[in-house]
Amino acid sequence: MLPFMTNDAYINLILIHFMISLRFLGIILTASVFLLPSLPNPIKFWLSIMLALIVTPIAETSIPGVTLGSLSFLLIMAGREFLIGAVLGFITSMPLYALQTSGFVDGTLMGLNMMNMFDPMSQTQTSVLAQMKYLLAIWFYLHWDGHILLARALMESVRLVPVGIALWDKPDMIPWIDYLQRVFVIGMKISLPIFGSVILAEVGLGFVARTVPQMNVFVLGIPLKIAIGLFVLLTILPGTVDIFHGEIESAVTWALEGIHFLR
Repeated sequence: MLPFMTNDAYINLILIHFMISLRFLGIILTASVFLLPSLPNPIKFWLSIMLALIVTPIAETSIPGVTLGSLSFLLIMAGREFLIGAVLGFITSMPLYALQTSGFVDGTLMGLNMMNMFDPMSQTQTSVLAQMKYLLAIWFYLHWDGHILLARALMESVRLVPVGIALWDKPDMIPWIDYLQRVFVIGMKISLPIFGSVILAEVGLGFVARTVPQMNVFVLGIPLKIAIGLFVLLTILPGTVDIFHGEIESAVTWALEGIHFLR
């Protein structure tokens, strides 16, 4: 049917593909699984264009004439499409950030945050445990097809928020604060066993300091807390993975709910 399409239909198809490419580009530039520094930026751009070819046939919309007739409207709609993809990529990555947050908390409790390492992904200094949990989260995220869920979420967003069409309705509330709160709650839930074990170790060291004043509990406490924390970490790691697995699909649902106010 393509040879019988009019010029306006060709222009509409090209613009829809361009808008969907911007959505994919927003996801690729914000989702944690695509933030590897070894992935060159040109590859990210071409990947967004190639992936958009798959979604374009299901986008049964047409760009309004007012958008085509004004450069400012076209730029606004392009920025909106990129923002939708960025919201999807950021919110779906929240379980990974929650696991990384728990690593920061664990490292602080165990005293390992005194020693940091260079994170090649964010180009910043980070905690050893936080980096370990972050890499573990990315591995399980890919193992459980989180990247496929991310692509399916974008395809669903094309149905929920049509490409190039803005309704400009005012949302009842912005749920992003709840999402950030959820990240903190998940991180604390994962770190709670280590927090309790370290507190019990501190209480035990307090009794030792009162009963045996000659013993230097400060020197003894540092390796003791690290040993207890690592032991508890290895014990609760299967449960941590189960919690992370349950939050992956929930994050996709949050992302689809979070783009409603961008309609």
